[in-house]
Amino acid sequence: RCLLKMVKGNIIVPEDILNFCCNGLQGSTSPPRAREPGEREEAPGAMASPSAARNPTEVQMSQLVLPCHTNHRGELSTGQLLKWIDTAACLSAERHAGCPCVTASMDDIYFEHTISVGQVVNIKAKVNRAFNSSMEVGILVSYEDLCSGKHCSICKAYATFVAQGPLGSKVRLKPLTPQTEEEKIEYSIAAERRRMRLVHKDTLKDLLTSSPQETELETRDGSGAVPAERTRVESVELVLPPHANHQGNTFGGQIMAWMENVATIAASRLCHAHPTLRAIEMFHFRGPSQVGDRLVLKAIVNNAFKNSMEVGVSAEAYGQEMSVSRRHINSAFMTFVVLDQEGHPRTLPMVAPEPGDGERRYREASARKKIRLDRKYVVSCKQTEVPLSVPWDQSNKVYLSYNNVSALKMLVAKANWALAREKEKVRMYTLEEDKFLSFRIEMSVCIPASRAFSLLSNLRRRHEWDSHYVSAELVQKVDDDDMIYHVVSQKLRNENKPQDFVILASRRKPCSKGDPYVVAFRSVTLPTHPARDEFTRGETLCSGFCIWPESEEMSKVAYYNQAMPGYLTYVTTNVAGLSSDICSTFEACEKFLLKNKEDLISRLQD
Repeated sequence: RCLLKMVKGNIIVPEDILNFCCNGLQGSTSPPRAREPGEREEAPGAMASPSAARNPTEVQMSQLVLPCHTNHRGELSTGQLLKWIDTAACLSAERHAGCPCVTASMDDIYFEHTISVGQVVNIKAKVNRAFNSSMEVGILVSYEDLCSGKHCSICKAYATFVAQGPLGSKVRLKPLTPQTEEEKIEYSIAAERRRMRLVHKDTLKDLLTSSPQETELETRDGSGAVPAERTRVESVELVLPPHANHQGNTFGGQIMAWMENVATIAASRLCHAHPTLRAIEMFHFRGPSQVGDRLVLKAIVNNAFKNSMEVGVSAEAYGQEMSVSRRHINSAFMTFVVLDQEGHPRTLPMVAPEPGDGERRYREASARKKIRLDRKYVVSCKQTEVPLSVPWDQSNKVYLSYNNVSALKMLVAKANWALAREKEKVRMYTLEEDKFLSFRIEMSVCIPASRAFSLLSNLRRRHEWDSHYVSAELVQKVDDDDMIYHVVSQKLRNENKPQDFVILASRRKPCSKGDPYVVAFRSVTLPTHPARDEFTRGETLCSGFCIWPESEEMSKVAYYNQAMPGYLTYVTTNVAGLSSDICSTFEACEKFLLKNKEDLISRLQD
């Protein structure tokens, strides 16, 4: 009221507006408005627009892109977008943890579109899963054109945050309970993404070990290669309070923005044009920096391919004392393109690496490009867009294993399973989707879950209970959790030859309490086992077992299969009740499990 009276002498403020403002602050005494017929009374604190119950960790951020956020082309700076992404993700993580959180890593980010000044950036972040002291946050970024009403996806990202207690101590996080089908899928697959992050470095080392060591340079259009040293950039930044979070540590997003700035300069020095950032590879923060630190940022073009280039960039921190050694904060690899007037990538000049470290970076950039393509092709695609028998090799083994397990977990998390048949203890469910008919068959078995997991993950013993299997030969033991088998099965109806399959079997033990044991199967291609005339080569897209412990001696065993066209008639005949073959096979599976459980007990007693 005092503020309004102060300005009343200079600004015409009608008395009714003054009273309205004051009543709004003190609580209006006017009678309530009469509701229209059929109008519902809103609950206290209800939003203007009704919506379903939201995840308590969900954070939504909307930012209007202003000229100060853009580059020379009037497009949103990627560095500014990274700051917003990191802020929204951090707020979501802290909602769940109830304490300060710091960015530990960020998975690959692929930027699908640019955003222009005047458009709105919408960011949605929520915690997918909490582990011991870390959690995965999923981030969706889209833009909105206020004039046309158009909405468009920009990128999807996954960040890992660590909760911190007093003096930087780790905090044990409470578990997260997913509610919706989408949340259950993300929760289940988060464990598999975590596993993939942990082996990321080993994947690069394995590929470099198996690749030729010599560095080959090529020229295009008769032009020579540009020395990589010409693209080198070094810059220093002083960390000030506006760059830090509420803990005094430099924002992870701010560090990423500074790194993007020097990487863009390095890319520009190669192409003599204004490049566009297309992707940032998975990276990890190695340590924090604080207000008062000096951050030294270095960038150089590692390799240039036909239409894209990789820029390596690092961040090191030191205090006021130059004598103190620098702390390595972060390293990242960014992929840039240069677009012509039609928006198509231009051909880039080649890079001549400097001897020693330059040649090592050159070779590593080629390996990372191979891994990026594998990861994007196998992991980022929708399941129906991935070819059935993807070629298996050392560089993509981690991502094929990820795809194998995550596809089964997605199928398990579907909500619309319908009970189709029930025969004694065996229950059969179906799931009808646009392109697939899937079935699930389950029962409870008196056997420890770990023992059932061990028996069912060994395909060489499947013929003992599944009459469709003739033999299964172990072709390659990839590691303790992934194996490749050549399987021969019986002839299908109306077929003259038996079928054979090359199958990747991926097994996973529970990541935390409540998770099932998982055995996932999918087809792969091996050059050592091409299709042969004596067999009809079959394929499986998604199938496998999930085993839940019900007690120390009881387990729920469920088999899932996304039926392929050649297998569809067999499935529908069983679903319709015209055959009990699937139920009989599963009953034989129970007898196999019980028999081998008793054999194990006898051996232990002996």
